[in-house]
Amino acid sequence: MRYFGLPLGMRLVFGGSFKKNLSVFGYDKKTANAIAKRASKRYKSIIADLPDFEKGDRFQMNIVSCAQFAAFYLSLPERQTLASVTAYYDKAMMTKTMKRFCKMMGKKKFSPKDVAGMRKTEAFRAADRNPFSWNMTFEPFASDAGYCAKFTHCGICVLLQKLGIPEVTPAMCAWDYAMAEAGGVCTFTRQYTLATGGPYCDCNYHKNIRVLK
Repeated sequence: MRYFGLPLGMRLVFGGSFKKNLSVFGYDKKTANAIAKRASKRYKSIIADLPDFEKGDRFQMNIVSCAQFAAFYLSLPERQTLASVTAYYDKAMMTKTMKRFCKMMGKKKFSPKDVAGMRKTEAFRAADRNPFSWNMTFEPFASDAGYCAKFTHCGICVLLQKLGIPEVTPAMCAWDYAMAEAGGVCTFTRQYTLATGGPYCDCNYHKNIRVLK
């Protein structure tokens, strides 16, 4: 994958936040600067090893975000607990720009265009040709109450396994809850994840319903 384009754009948008929020782990500014410098080199290396994504594959941004997260994590002086890594990824990603993006996407959630896009993604089956992408099925709920996007292949799981840090995958899985909450139009629930040995990742979006797990 070429660095210039989306990978560079994601670095410019989120790189500062990933560095700033290293304070979650207790690192001071000097240490954070050193980590960010190492992470920049790792990020470019990870991106260079990824294949190009097909036109129409909606998951390229997901794998680029994973690459940036992995680059910072692999550049830390020591490994961290999953709870702290989850908090770090959440804070690093939930910038003001991301909050606005989630709100904008929330307004389109469940629209005919959104549903058509989900059905197109289901048929596309990008992971059949690119192991760093995703395969999913689209399952609408009864009475127009929302839908489930059920993923049977996850590019994040593949990339983090390749990089030798599969244990932090759940930190990225948790981000689905934060995005749904920021969107403001649905409640997200999940029973299984591939990252924790489940048969699939079930992403359940409940329209205008607050469901307590």
